[in-house]
Amino acid sequence: MTTPVNSFQIVIGKLSSKLLQLLLLLAISLPLLAIIRVFGGVPWSYVVSSLCITLTTVIFVGTLSLFFSIFTRRAYAVIIMTGIAMAALFALLPFLGGALWKLLTENWPEREFVELWIHTNPYVMMFSNTMGMLSGWGPGMGGLTLIWPFHCLFILASSALLLFVSMIVVRRVALRQATGQVTTSRRPRQTPKQSLQSPLAQLPRYKRVRGQPVAWKEFRSPILGRRKTLGLAAIFVGLLLLALTYIFFLSERALDEPEVHVMYAISFVALGMLFTVVIPATTVTSEKESRSWHLLLATTLTDWQILWGKFAGILRRCLPVWLLLLGHFAFCSFVGLVHPVAVLQMTILMAWLVVFLSGTGLYFSARFRHTTTAVILNFVLVIALWVLSPLLLALVEEVFESHGKLAQLCVDANPFVHAGVTADATAAWGRGLRNYDWAALRDMGPAESTIWMLFCAAGYMLLGLLFAWRAKCRFRRRIF
Repeated sequence: MTTPVNSFQIVIGKLSSKLLQLLLLLAISLPLLAIIRVFGGVPWSYVVSSLCITLTTVIFVGTLSLFFSIFTRRAYAVIIMTGIAMAALFALLPFLGGALWKLLTENWPEREFVELWIHTNPYVMMFSNTMGMLSGWGPGMGGLTLIWPFHCLFILASSALLLFVSMIVVRRVALRQATGQVTTSRRPRQTPKQSLQSPLAQLPRYKRVRGQPVAWKEFRSPILGRRKTLGLAAIFVGLLLLALTYIFFLSERALDEPEVHVMYAISFVALGMLFTVVIPATTVTSEKESRSWHLLLATTLTDWQILWGKFAGILRRCLPVWLLLLGHFAFCSFVGLVHPVAVLQMTILMAWLVVFLSGTGLYFSARFRHTTTAVILNFVLVIALWVLSPLLLALVEEVFESHGKLAQLCVDANPFVHAGVTADATAAWGRGLRNYDWAALRDMGPAESTIWMLFCAAGYMLLGLLFAWRAKCRFRRRIF
């Protein structure tokens, strides 16, 4: 801020430098896609369009994360806000728009609304473009007119708008710092009036530590951070939007449909996993970056006391998000929309996800020095374990013409599959409890499915505890 660099150069320089390697990766992938085009089956129009859609999406997501990074100093908070904002922009708001149209006109949106939604959603646009290429429909898939250059221009215009707002905000922050103003909106505390008491009587009272010091510190830290009003407003808006979805499905008499509960289950599990992946990976690295980790290790606390204190803080921050999942199925079970066994099975799913992801997050947080590295590696582990592993096993079985069910068993161990299969089998209890449609273990009853979920929970919990033990072993290694 003391240099003559203006806000435009700051914002564009930060964005272009962070996106450089992603852009190089896209450029490297172009020759590989060209080779596929030479072998036939993939037209040049699809290669160019998919590359442009991916490029503009990368720019928009990078701009969105840069915009949020102006308002917070913590990288993990930016990751969480960006993920929630993308889910709201590309999934929740279009759904609420279609629901509002249905409530007002008693008809679902016409083709023009669907085309507008596709052209403003990069993920749906890529899916529609790919399905049009595979089916031979071309740009007019299913009677819809899809113009990918218009979509790319819209995404670029949205990115430019976010960049413009970011430049304005950065300049305001720079002016405040240059003039020595306080950057926070909190009012300064009023100094106490002078009294005739002794100076020792005017000293503030310090709060005594009760119980385990690390757990006490974790429970004393605010969940919503310093901006409590903004956090409460965001929670209120989120709960209001969630209530609107319930009102819509209630008006459509669709709350007893299995697909609706599958959607809620997968959405709540994804939201809970987002927080459980990010928060544990910040517990140790945040103290390393603030230079307080060395002071903590210099105390008489043992490594186990530090570990369990950190785990207690993780539970305090993550459990409120998981209450959305349990609250949904508990309420639906109370009113008779879902079988009560769903509450038990969702509790099992929530328990092993919290233990496993907390253990891995603690390990990466103790292993590395920077919060961003630990968070990214925890995300990479989740993607490799529950996305790439089933795909690789399926490819291996296809190449070697194996008839095993290892890939399907790997799919059945996926938490999203657990949530979807459980919600699909236990919904619409009045029509009878259906069998659980697993990938490999087909047509299992509730008792057998609960045993399978307990078996998966035991394996993941043991693995999570192993990661937590390794994190404890690394607390006092390479602390400087």
